[in-house]
Amino acid sequence: MNARPRTNWAGNIVFQAPEFYRPASLAQLQALVARNRRIRVLATGHSFNDLADSPGAQVSLAGLPPEVEIDSAASVARVAAGLSYAQLAGRLDRHGFALRNLASLPHISVAGACATATHGSGAANQNLAAAVAGLTVVTADGDVVELGRGDDGFDGAVVHLGALGVVTGLLLELVPSFDVAQRVYEGLPLEALDDHFADLADAGYSVSMFTDWRAPRLTQVWIKQRVGDPDPCVTRAPWFAAAPAAGPRNPVPGAPPDACTWQLGVPGRWYDRLPHFRPEFQPSAGAELQSEFLLPAAHALGALHALAEIGQRLAPVLQICEIREVAADGLWLSPSYRQDSVAFHFTWIAEEAAVLPVVALAERQLAPFDPRPHWGKLFTTPPEDLHSRYERLPDFLALIRRFDPTGKFRNAYTARYLAS
Repeated sequence: MNARPRTNWAGNIVFQAPEFYRPASLAQLQALVARNRRIRVLATGHSFNDLADSPGAQVSLAGLPPEVEIDSAASVARVAAGLSYAQLAGRLDRHGFALRNLASLPHISVAGACATATHGSGAANQNLAAAVAGLTVVTADGDVVELGRGDDGFDGAVVHLGALGVVTGLLLELVPSFDVAQRVYEGLPLEALDDHFADLADAGYSVSMFTDWRAPRLTQVWIKQRVGDPDPCVTRAPWFAAAPAAGPRNPVPGAPPDACTWQLGVPGRWYDRLPHFRPEFQPSAGAELQSEFLLPAAHALGALHALAEIGQRLAPVLQICEIREVAADGLWLSPSYRQDSVAFHFTWIAEEAAVLPVVALAERQLAPFDPRPHWGKLFTTPPEDLHSRYERLPDFLALIRRFDPTGKFRNAYTARYLAS
């Protein structure tokens, strides 16, 4: 048994799990799972709620062998679940391969990101879990089970919230390596989005719009373009009244840009440009809280105006709000399940008592658009509303009963949101 982590990355959750383990082999992990009555996986701790806590044991997979097996002929890689995207990306690139997309932070674990449907940006890019073609799972009795795309329940098992077992490996689909150049623009009036939101969202391979809601404008627009792809020329259109940034920028106004990936149109490898932040920096040292809500892309403008109505309430507790599009997928618990989505991501100040009432207010403003919260972030959505927004949730609950009939992987979070 190892020293128990006391909090998540942000420090807003104090873990109650009395025991913590970091096994060095699959056999040790199997034995731990088999003998513990309650157990949950703690990955990199970049969740902002009690998703990873346990009434019994927590287990980290960071001590398992960091294996990456690449099948070049099939364009897939079998990846150890404890690896972060930063640890994985360079190894793939050296073999001429890439992942289609990455999240803003490369520090997060592959398994944790996929388990919660974490995503990057791009109107044509699905979330990170959509790249999963297979899973290796240690089930409640300590057995190892392999699941592959096409198997019964596989589309429910990929975004699993830790409720089915301990995922020890993932089979990821790969694409050929590519280069990306990113540019930042500043000061686009929000009114320009009324007629051109879709144009802007399609202006690059990956597009992020930022606002602090302190004025009716986007503070920044980050456009990441694959080198060699056609230039959509949006930034030269008459309506695009944003100025190119004069130097490197951080998405949070006034924050130093040192932690950010290189901008100014300088090409770089996919893993050095698709994230906003560089892996060798801790971008905010956890001094923040985060919420995110995804809703049908067709409602992007309605949601934007609804949030603008409460801008004066958002701004005092907000560091920055990021707006992105995510393509639809077929994963049961994905917030983009069967719908192209727009995501409103809020990076709040690290004062939960001040932030939570504003989170609830934002949820009320977005309620007409049936928002689905990011499973790993801060939200106050009632369980009954979550159940109404996930048509395959009953099937997922049946999957839980199939994989974990005794409730070994349950915790307060699953009792709250996944109770049948």
